[in-house]
Amino acid sequence: MNAIVGDPLIAKYDIAGPRYTSYPTVPYWDGTPSAEQWLGHVARALTAGRQRGASLYLHIPFCHSLCTFCGCNTRITRSHSVVMPYLNALLAELDLYRHALGYERLELSELHLGGGTPTFLDLGELEALLSGLSARAPLREDARGSVEVDPRVTSVEQLALLARHGFRRISVGVQDFDPKVQEIVNRVQSERCVAEVTQAARNHGFDSVNFDLIYGLPLQTSGSIEMTMDAICRLRPDRIALYGYAHVPWIKPGQRRFTEIDVPQGEAKRELYELGRERLEREGYREIGLDHFALETDSLWKAQQSGRMHRNFMGYTDAGALPLIGLGVSAIGDAGDAFAQNDKDLRQYQQRVEAGELPIHRGHLLDDEDLILRRHILRLMTGLQTSWEDPRDYTGFLSDVGRRLAEPAADRLVELTPTGCRVTERGRGFLRNICMAFDARLSRRMPGGLLFSRTL
Repeated sequence: MNAIVGDPLIAKYDIAGPRYTSYPTVPYWDGTPSAEQWLGHVARALTAGRQRGASLYLHIPFCHSLCTFCGCNTRITRSHSVVMPYLNALLAELDLYRHALGYERLELSELHLGGGTPTFLDLGELEALLSGLSARAPLREDARGSVEVDPRVTSVEQLALLARHGFRRISVGVQDFDPKVQEIVNRVQSERCVAEVTQAARNHGFDSVNFDLIYGLPLQTSGSIEMTMDAICRLRPDRIALYGYAHVPWIKPGQRRFTEIDVPQGEAKRELYELGRERLEREGYREIGLDHFALETDSLWKAQQSGRMHRNFMGYTDAGALPLIGLGVSAIGDAGDAFAQNDKDLRQYQQRVEAGELPIHRGHLLDDEDLILRRHILRLMTGLQTSWEDPRDYTGFLSDVGRRLAEPAADRLVELTPTGCRVTERGRGFLRNICMAFDARLSRRMPGGLLFSRTL
């Protein structure tokens, strides 16, 4: 067992903190850009990355049933009457970008369908969406599409269709294989169901299969983790995301189905992660950044080793081209020096698109300090070290970083130099805490209420 288990540092550092899929983090965004400002930032990012094209994320919010652990923006329905109006709005939103930016066809280096449940769409609906996308924003020859799927509603025919449109990466929502855990989070699915989708994806040319797992779920025990890892070793995905469950019932009322008494916390929760991590490493998986693992044959591991790995709102990626344009309800875009998030209300999103306006709900224009600190947090999240020896990487807030990291350094979580720091092996589990020392906005205005999940 890793030394972190049984360590009093868990109680010391298990505090509320961001996951740092962006910097500044969403609660600290201010000064929402106008549509014109946002388009200007997107245009500059496209010009700067002309040889790479853009990244595109589409949010499909529909699900047949509510998984009570979920923190995503979802619309629970079994009716497909809502689908085509929404898909038309997605393509119309893309048209707004293309026309405003002056692109007849916008080349993509990365395309991701997330949700919700993208495979909620039936074959006709999925074909309409993918054909509409390829006519407006084709994938570059060296690009790959990726999709998140619920194995309970994903068919071989859907996978074949996705493959024909250039999708080669798939992320399968697994979470846990323990029946009692599945029951309480309303996500009951068998190993056979997951295995059939995994094999079908591989048969159709998907070359990277990711499994999403969660530790710290209600009623989860060490036996749950061992059962899940046994199945993982049999199914052998290329990548694994082992996320910590974020218990935020004040944001997601569905989580009120269970209480804190049901949810492993502190040392008990971290022990579940360590059990999973140690088993995965024995099976040849390598830990990457925060809560992610990959086989050495997978492109994500290779990207991490070469320094190309990137982190954004979807997690870790081996591409990371900017701009990232987010389409759909609540989708987030990233132009490198600006963020924009769409309306979270489905009807309002569609009405604004139908009226011919970008449905921006909130966003942020990064200032010079933001840009520098974003680079440092990204380096820590992807490479576990950073340096501000280059004057272009320095801002005044860093003059005090040694004091803010003094305790983590004394606890052997991080090694400091006058102009840099490196996360130790022991410190990997405290990566979010270490990044908080570089968060100027959090430092200057601590939240007055509940905003973030716990860091461990």
